[in-house]
Order: sequence, then C-alpha cells, then structure tokens
Amino acid sequence: MRWIYFIVLQAILALVIAGIVYKHSDKAVIIKTPPTALAQWYKPENKRQVWLHNMFKLRREIQAVEFYAQEKDQKHLNKWAAALNEHYFKISEMVPSWDKKLATSTLENLKNHVAQQNYTGVLIAVDNLQKNCDSCHSDYREITALTYRAPDFSAVEVEPLLPFNTHMQSLITQVNQIKIASEDGMTELALSSLTDLKKGMHKLGEVCSDCHKQDKQSYPSEEMNNTLLSLENSLKTGTLKDQGMDLGTLAVQACARCHGTHRLISGAKNLLLKEQSLAELLKH
Repeated sequence: MRWIYFIVLQAILALVIAGIVYKHSDKAVIIKTPPTALAQWYKPENKRQVWLHNMFKLRREIQAVEFYAQEKDQKHLNKWAAALNEHYFKISEMVPSWDKKLATSTLENLKNHVAQQNYTGVLIAVDNLQKNCDSCHSDYREITALTYRAPDFSAVEVEPLLPFNTHMQSLITQVNQIKIASEDGMTELALSSLTDLKKGMHKLGEVCSDCHKQDKQSYPSEEMNNTLLSLENSLKTGTLKDQGMDLGTLAVQACARCHGTHRLISGAKNLLLKEQSLAELLKH
C-alpha cells in the first residue's frame, strides 16, 4: 500500500509542476542547446566552418539523389548516394553524442534501393531522411547559428582598457549631445561633440576592419563622411531643420544599419545563452 501512496504523490507532484509550467508558458522559452563538441567545427576554434560545409554538402546531395531517382539516372544516382552516405555519417564522427539521432536504418534502406534500382523506394527513403534532418534542425539550427555564427563583442577592446560596449555608449552620448546642443542653440558644444563623434567613429572602424577585411574603408564609409561634412556645415550655417535632417541621416547610415545586422543578433545570442541562476528561474 505504501508504494501506491508514493506513486500517487509523485503523480500529483508532476501535475502541479506541469500546471506551474503551463501557467507561466508566456514568460519562459524552452531551448535545446547543442553539444559543446560542436564548437571545434566552427570558427574561431577551427580555421574553417567545417560543420557548415558538411551541412551544405548534405543538402546538395539529398537534392541530387532525389533528382536522379526521378530521372532514373543510375550512374549519377550511384555517385551522389555514395557521397550522401559518406557525409551523413560524418555527423556522428564530429559529434559522437548525436550518433543516436542519425537515421541509420533509413540510410541503409536508401543504399539498398539504389543498388536494386528501386527509384520509388529511393524517393521514399529520401523523404524520410529529410524529415529526420528537419526534426534536428527545428531543435538546434537557430540556436547553433546564434551560438557559433553571431558576433561576440564582449571581449573586444577598441583600445587598451576601453571595452567595445563602453565605446559604443560614448558614441550614442555624442550623437544625443549634438542633437541637444543644436536644439538649444549651443553651436560650439554641438561642433565639439561632432569632432568627438568623428574620432570615435574612426576608432570603431579600426575594430570593424578586423572582420570586414575586403572593404578598403568599411567604417566610416565615404557616404558617412559626406554626411558628417554636411552636418558640420549645417551646424555652422544651416537651419534647425537642416541640422535635424543631417543628424537623422547619419544615425541611419552609421548606427541603424549596423545595429540591424550585429546588435540584434548579438543581443539575442547573449539573451539565449545567458546562464540562469536558481533565483531567476524561480522568479519566472
């Protein structure tokens, strides 16, 4: 009888926990994080994006196998099916813990159908394989991209002892100071803030060039420099409307465009990968 009480108590406890989770479902998101073994196949731990390239090969090979099965082209089907088999099992070679996720029996069926020239069977096997790939992608693809492909500025220094985020905050302060001084008729303060902004933008550009190696001058661009010059002239002789338009244009060119690419992704990465304390979990 004691075992019955114990089982009933466990069932009640499970229902209570499920109820709490459901009640707070609008405040919490459950995410499956990829194995740490995956890091060695991405930059910067690896010189190349090995994992990504293997995924690209698999996508191309699945398409080719499906295409040549539909065309009943045995010669090319053999070629692409062999490549698919090779690169599919590289998944478990690179991340052993994902071996159990592989559709091994589906690959074996595919191999047999190819050998028997059973093109209908090949197409069915390809469809099953794609479903297996999609199930894994739905769990891991986005969080993996955020983890290993999104930029991480936390360790970047614009200059010694000047963290990246601190420098970015100073740029925001300078932009707002220009706007405040402009509206309040403090021309000298607006111009001195603009000078500081120019210097800060050029310092930032030195950091940007570490990744944007192909661009002769990635930041500030020629377009931004022209707007900076126009803003300087409007602060000296232009109307408030002219000054506002130039400053707004600069904010789009020099801030919003980059933030739309880097800041959103970097922020999402930091949010999703943040270690949650027990207190924070209980709070939610």
